Amino acid sequence: MNPNTDLPERTEPRLTSLSHGGGCGCKIAPGVLSDILRGTTQLPIPEALLVGIETADDAAVYRLNDAQALVATTDFFMPIVDDPFDFGRIAATNALSDVYAMGGTPIMALALVGMPISVLSTATIGRILEGGASVCRAAGIPIAGGHTIDSVEPIYGLVALGLVHPARVRRNADARAGDWLILGKPLGVGVQSAALKKDLLDAAGYARMIETTTRLNTPGPDLAALDGVHAITDVTGFGLAGHALEVARGCGHAVQIDWARVPLLEGVRAFAEAGVVTGASGRNWAAYGAEVALPEGFAPADRALLTDPQTSGGLLVSCAPEAAANVLEVFQRHGFADAAVIGRVDAAPTGEGAACLVIR
Repeated sequence: MNPNTDLPERTEPRLTSLSHGGGCGCKIAPGVLSDILRGTTQLPIPEALLVGIETADDAAVYRLNDAQALVATTDFFMPIVDDPFDFGRIAATNALSDVYAMGGTPIMALALVGMPISVLSTATIGRILEGGASVCRAAGIPIAGGHTIDSVEPIYGLVALGLVHPARVRRNADARAGDWLILGKPLGVGVQSAALKKDLLDAAGYARMIETTTRLNTPGPDLAALDGVHAITDVTGFGLAGHALEVARGCGHAVQIDWARVPLLEGVRAFAEAGVVTGASGRNWAAYGAEVALPEGFAPADRALLTDPQTSGGLLVSCAPEAAANVLEVFQRHGFADAAVIGRVDAAPTGEGAACLVIR
C-alpha cells in the first residue's frame, strides 16, 4: 500500500518515481565524498570559525561574540515519500536537525527548491513548500527567503541558521574515553523507504515512518547544556555505523555498540531479512566496512540495518556514565520514548590497523 493524500486531481507520477534515490539515501557515498574533498584547497581559517569541515561535523559554527555563535547548515534531497506535504515536512525536519545536533536553537531558514516544472503541477509543488513551512512554524522560525530552479528531479530542503553559546557547541569529535553512547530515535527509515517504493509498506508502517522523520530533534540545546555531555551528532545518510565512526575517528578511541540494545522501528527487521533494503546501505558498507569489526554470525539483515541511511534520524550523544540518566530524562521530556544507551567509547586509543567500530 502506498498512502497518497492531498495530491491534486491531475494525474501525476509518484514523487518517488522521479528520484533515483530518496531522502538521505541519495547522499554521495562516504568514500567518494572523501576523494572529492581531498583535492579541495582550504583558505586560512579565521579564529572565529569554531567548527568547519575538518571533523565532518553537522554544521559550521562561527563565533559572533562572547555569548553567541552562529550555526549554519544546509540539507536537501529528492523525495522519500509520495505525499508532497509529507516530503516537505521530512526534508525541513532533517535540515533543522543539524542545528539541534550542534547544541543550537534555530532562528530562521531559507528554502532550496528544484522542481521539474513540466512534470509536477504548481499545486503539488506548493504542498511540498507548505509541508516545510509547517515544520518551521513548529520550530518557531520563519522561512525568510530561498532559491528556486527548474530541475529534472524534485529537490527540496533548507539552509538552516541557529544560535548557540560558544561554550555549549557540541562537536561530533569530542567524545571521551569511557563515555556512554545514547541514541535518540530508532533505526530503519531507509528500509521503510525501500518498502514504500515497492508498495510493501502498510498504513501503520507509513504512519510510523512519518512520525519519526518529522519529529524535530529539539532535545539538542538541553542536552548541550548538561554537564558530562561531550559530543553530539545526528544519524543520517551514512547510517549508525558511519556516524559512530566519525565519533571514533574524532576522539581517537574505538567505539563499541551493543547491537541488541539498538532500537529499531517496528517491522524493519522483517523487511531487511526479505532483502528490502536500499542501495545506499551497501555503498556505505563498501566505503567504511574495513573499519568495522562484526561478531561471528552477524546476519546480513543486521548489517544492512547497521548501515541503513537514516533520513531525519536521531541524535547520537556521547556522555559520561554519570550523565546518562540526565540525558535519557531530557529525551523523555521531549517525547523521545525510544532513546536508549547503545554502547560506549573504549578507554584504549585505536591502534594501527585496529577497527574503529566494534559491534557486540
